[in-house]
Amino acid sequence: MTGKRRRSYEAGHRAKFLVVVDDTPECDRAIYFAARRAARTGVTVTLLSIVPPGEYQHWLGVGELMQAEAEEEANSLLDNASARVRDIAGLEPERVVRVGNKSEEIVRHIEEDEDIALLVLAAGTGSEGPGPLVSMMAGKAASSFPIPVAIVPGHLTDEEIDALA
Repeated sequence: MTGKRRRSYEAGHRAKFLVVVDDTPECDRAIYFAARRAARTGVTVTLLSIVPPGEYQHWLGVGELMQAEAEEEANSLLDNASARVRDIAGLEPERVVRVGNKSEEIVRHIEEDEDIALLVLAAGTGSEGPGPLVSMMAGKAASSFPIPVAIVPGHLTDEEIDALA
C-alpha cells in the first residue's frame, strides 16, 4: 500500500465504512455492524462486491456472457445488502462492483477512495476457519494496511453487535 493520505475526516469529505459483500451467511453480520456504527457516528457505508475475472475469455462470447452473469449476481447481492443497510440504519449506501482478485481489488478501491476510513469484514464460523481474506488481514497484511479493519464474527447476534457498534 502506498502512503497516500486518508482524507475522510477533512472538511468537505465524509468518512465511509467499506463492507465486502459476498453470498456467505456471515456477511450479514458485517453489514449489520457497519450500518449500526455508521448511523451512530454519522458516516456512510460503501458496499463492495468483487467479481472474479472470467476464466473462459478464450472462448468467443462465452467469457463475456459468464462475466455479465457474474456481474448481475454481484448487483443482486448489492441490492439485498443495500436494502439491509436502509432497514437497519435508514442510510443509502454507495454500491461498487469491481472485477479482479478479491484482496487486490479491495486494496485498489481503498487507494482510489481516500474517504474510506474502516474496512469491515465478516469472519466465517465454519470448520474451515474465518476465511482466506480474514486470515490474510489478521496476518502479515495487518501491519501494513492503511486503515483499521473490523472483523465481525459471524455468530454474533444483533443485540451483541448493537452493544459493540
